Amino acid sequence: MTYFCIDTSSLAMSTLSHMLQKMQYIFLDFLRAKRMTISNMAMQFSSLLFLLQVGSTLYMVGLIWFVQLVHYPLHGSVGPEHFALYQQRHMQWTSFAVGPAMLIEAGTTIILFAAPSSSFPSWAPTAGLTLLMIVWVSTALFQVPFHNKLLSHFDPQAHQSLVWSNWVRTFGWSARGLLVLWLTSLLLKV
Repeated sequence: MTYFCIDTSSLAMSTLSHMLQKMQYIFLDFLRAKRMTISNMAMQFSSLLFLLQVGSTLYMVGLIWFVQLVHYPLHGSVGPEHFALYQQRHMQWTSFAVGPAMLIEAGTTIILFAAPSSSFPSWAPTAGLTLLMIVWVSTALFQVPFHNKLLSHFDPQAHQSLVWSNWVRTFGWSARGLLVLWLTSLLLKV
């Protein structure tokens, strides 16, 4: 009986190498065809950053309204015997839902503030950054401490303060959402 042995690692490496080489040729052909300049590439990068900002901001707008109208008010219905575990899991899992979007939004906002696009009014990056700073400061000064207070047990006052103080973030992100939609309409000439 004869067994065949294929060296899958070298096969995978040669396939990967071949694919990367093909991608390089395609990219170079694209650049030649488009006569891409550094200026054009910078404009495309700026457009990509703006799209990431629009996507992450609108994601956060939808999420914050859900949290404000549904999720936070339901905290009071969990019951005292299960609340501490619920709150711990809430904080752990929410980090995965909001962390990446908040970091993308913050990073793109800072970059677009530092290198503003001539396609937008000069005040727009400052307004966007200011609104985002309000959201982040509110998160650090109010929401995080109230969440931490709720880690050990349900505290009706901390819960009520969490719900009410979250309106700052809800309005801040909503204003950012309106801003990025308006800026998008300027790009689309709507």
